Amino acid sequence: MTERPDLLSRLPAGARLTSVRTGRTLDTDGLRAAVATRQRQLPAGLSPGDRLVIGEADPLDFLIALFAAWREGYVGVGVNPSLSPDEQQNVVSVTGAKAWLGEIRGSLAFAPGKAEVAGEGETPALILMTSGTTGKPKGIVHSEGSLARRIALNIEAIGADVLQRSLCVLPVFFGHGLIGNVLTPFAAGGHVHLWPTPATSELPGLGPYIDGHRIGFMSSVPSFWRLALRLSPRPTRALARVHVGSAPLGLELWRQVAAWSGTDTVFKMLGMTETANWIGGGALTDAQAADGYVGAAWGGTFAVRQDDGTILSAGVGEVLVRSPSIMLGYWRRPDLDAEAFVDGWFRTGDVGSLDAAGRLTLRGRIKTEINRGGIKVQAEEIDMLLERHPDIAEACAFGIPDPVAGEAVAAAIVLKPGAHFDPEAIKAWCRQHARSDAVPSRLYALDAIPRNDRGKIVRGDVRRLADPALPA
Repeated sequence: MTERPDLLSRLPAGARLTSVRTGRTLDTDGLRAAVATRQRQLPAGLSPGDRLVIGEADPLDFLIALFAAWREGYVGVGVNPSLSPDEQQNVVSVTGAKAWLGEIRGSLAFAPGKAEVAGEGETPALILMTSGTTGKPKGIVHSEGSLARRIALNIEAIGADVLQRSLCVLPVFFGHGLIGNVLTPFAAGGHVHLWPTPATSELPGLGPYIDGHRIGFMSSVPSFWRLALRLSPRPTRALARVHVGSAPLGLELWRQVAAWSGTDTVFKMLGMTETANWIGGGALTDAQAADGYVGAAWGGTFAVRQDDGTILSAGVGEVLVRSPSIMLGYWRRPDLDAEAFVDGWFRTGDVGSLDAAGRLTLRGRIKTEINRGGIKVQAEEIDMLLERHPDIAEACAFGIPDPVAGEAVAAAIVLKPGAHFDPEAIKAWCRQHARSDAVPSRLYALDAIPRNDRGKIVRGDVRRLADPALPA
């Protein structure tokens, strides 16, 4: 059994993790003991550098397994535990994983061969998937160094005292939940309460739980707050600080979150998995606070890029960032790495305005991602999923407004000759082949999918043709 320096080795003695649903609590020593036990239970035959998928449903089990993988020198691949059998195999195929921890829903074919020899520089420790579904999902690769640097910058910006009692209501298999909500407060010596994705039946207990455990910090997504504001009573004591990120946040909802939580110290965050969570944040108390405002960079620098390629320190354009927590790259996708960086800057895919003081306000997205409450769904993956259906010849997915999640998945389809359009049957088929986030909530039947003169689909045109009543 290997024991090498990692994030677990540097945790303060007073840190604690509690699963809200089970009441199970581990302090630092208890976590280290659980990790040591898990190390002895890991699959045999793995070597440092091998990929090990972490698909544990229980958040504490997920974290224990991830730390155990790191202590053995393996690369942990964090995934949604509810992936379908097809999606599980797709993750294994894309990452070359040698084993899976958690429920396996089908017969997985793991990668043969020896571990890859690490080159110079920092080595991979964590791969987070942009999706785990059909098509070819992107694996975002971080080292222990990039994670440690982001965690340190987060603690410096927030303050260790604020992080002493934190509540995580997000899944731990993607960056916002894992790095921002768990590893950051845990590394600050805090007590992290794990309550990933509370059900609507559980949300009435949110305010009382915050009161009962004197929660001071929490971070979530706008769709969570739309439900919490409606279903939970306000806590009687104010939180010290609240973050909202992973999706657009309007000023009205921003103010409502502040009123519910009893503090104006509510930050609208900008973050991406590629940057290991948060890269900037702006408070409601800032004079510039408005729709899209995300403030200054944390431990990095913003810039904007013009259509002609000019990079400016202020102005309007594609948002670029330099940060010490930028990913190592996309797993085995040098083509995507080449697209993601320009002149040493990382391209966020956002369009925004940057003032002379380095404060950023976002205007929109460049990419085609559909953002369901902070969970990013690639439109192209939905296309390929639907085109596997026996009755569908072509498909084009796009986002539509949703009052809770911000966006929902919709798709236009062209049926094969003789096929009957049955939206509910198609959705049921999708639920058998993909996770719930990837199942379209609305389907439209078209005679043809419009394309431009280069043969490419123009999603905006498809969206307008499918439903002219949708907002532009």
